[in-house]
Amino acid sequence: MPKYVAFLRAINVGGHLVKMDQLRLLFEALGFDNVETFIASGNVIFDAKLKTPAALEKKIEGHLLKALGYPVETFLRTIDEVAQVAKAQPFAAKELNRDGHRLYVGFLTANPSEASKAELAKCRNAANDFSIAGREVFWLCRVKFSETDFSGARLEKILKLKTTLRNINTPKRIAAKYQSVK
Repeated sequence: MPKYVAFLRAINVGGHLVKMDQLRLLFEALGFDNVETFIASGNVIFDAKLKTPAALEKKIEGHLLKALGYPVETFLRTIDEVAQVAKAQPFAAKELNRDGHRLYVGFLTANPSEASKAELAKCRNAANDFSIAGREVFWLCRVKFSETDFSGARLEKILKLKTTLRNINTPKRIAAKYQSVK
């Protein structure tokens, strides 16, 4: 059975508090195996019988809407896809290792259009830089998150795609823990 990671949006932010034990039980109720949560920000790792990822996303979203009472966007990736994100080098190491610089990854529902990519490129400035690779956008934030003029909501508006953001350390830690456990 393939192992997936569900990156969930709207979990433990904006007043939507969900205990990780509850989230694990919700995924088990869908018939998934080996369900684990990873940090309390809506990352769920599980095994599922081979289905299309899009069908799994819809199944999860429908179940979570019914159980939690609000929409929870779901961004599904295989462990191998998460490992590719973790290994990505979208910016020079010198830039990434500079004090105060943080790298975020936005998991998208689809590949952005060329027009959307061009629009995002216009947002590059001294504080923010972006690199797109398939269904992921890498955001180098050179200032504190609270000091940037950019946000996940603005990213969605520009790309015209739903997204959820994670610090790059999250996919790196998930890949390190699960990639060898296929």
